[in-house]
Amino acid sequence: MKKIIVSDPTLRDGNHALGHQLNVRQMVMYAAASDAAGVAIVEVGHGNGLGASSLQVGESAIEDLAMLGAVRAVLKHAKLGVHIIPGFGTINKNLKPAIEAGVDVVRVASHCTEADTTQRHIGYAREKGRVAYGVLMMSHMAAKEVLLNECRKMESYGAEAVVLMDSAGAYLPADVSERIGFLARNLSIPVGFHGHNNLGMAVANSAAAAEAGATLLDGSARGLGAGAGNTPLEVMIAVLHRMGYSTDVDLYKILDAADLAERHLMPKIPTISSLSIASGLAGVFSGFAKHVERVAAEYGVDAREVFRELGNRKVVAGQEDVAIEVAIELAARKGEEK
Repeated sequence: MKKIIVSDPTLRDGNHALGHQLNVRQMVMYAAASDAAGVAIVEVGHGNGLGASSLQVGESAIEDLAMLGAVRAVLKHAKLGVHIIPGFGTINKNLKPAIEAGVDVVRVASHCTEADTTQRHIGYAREKGRVAYGVLMMSHMAAKEVLLNECRKMESYGAEAVVLMDSAGAYLPADVSERIGFLARNLSIPVGFHGHNNLGMAVANSAAAAEAGATLLDGSARGLGAGAGNTPLEVMIAVLHRMGYSTDVDLYKILDAADLAERHLMPKIPTISSLSIASGLAGVFSGFAKHVERVAAEYGVDAREVFRELGNRKVVAGQEDVAIEVAIELAARKGEEK
């Protein structure tokens, strides 16, 4: 029976859906439930990771160390994980204190063609005796051969696994099978997958990843995450068990954790909106949705067209301001047509 390691980013990626406003009480409550269910890794933090709280991408309700300390205290079995993007989070200001606060797993992320930026962070985490994973975001934007080259860089830096993120929810199962299978056959470290649900494919994509050789999968309670949300954790666990995989997660307890999250963490369950579909088709990070909706209304243009143009420009997280530029151009074009 093939074993899948399950990582739960509800308290990190889920923060995107809540404007990064999860509080300590909510975090502790859910972390204890996820831990009791047997989840291997509970990931905590601002949606964009350590050190990311800012006016540009949203300010957290509580500081990183307050989150980590509170959750660390209630985890009995699960490892405490963090996500860090070099540029948002630095070693001395963010990663060092996080490790001192008891973080077990450090996931160092970059755009899918910029693994070079992760070298120092991965090396530091390993030097301090922590588990270090490399994460490639927006992985649909690169060919499998490019992804392999970037993963090999992360492996050379000390990464003990690499994770492909479908940050825009753009993949179909065949895309996942091709990329994950290629990496699994050509790397000597484990491969993981993190799905988003813009096109309703997150569970199917996660299942395809497992079948292609992934041994680490991410999922959030009720799919809580940016845009249309992540892979719904409780559904993914049920499907993996149906397929014959071992996860060490108790299905009934993870269903209870999902119910708890719905009652106490989220004002509404993530849904696949028209904008989410437009985002997935355009291959644009789900977190752009609120920015796009706002500027489209302000300039009187179609938000779907904004997404399409952002996709043409191959924007990535951190370039949200480009949506304003696009909206202005679309409005001017609209005026000329009149």
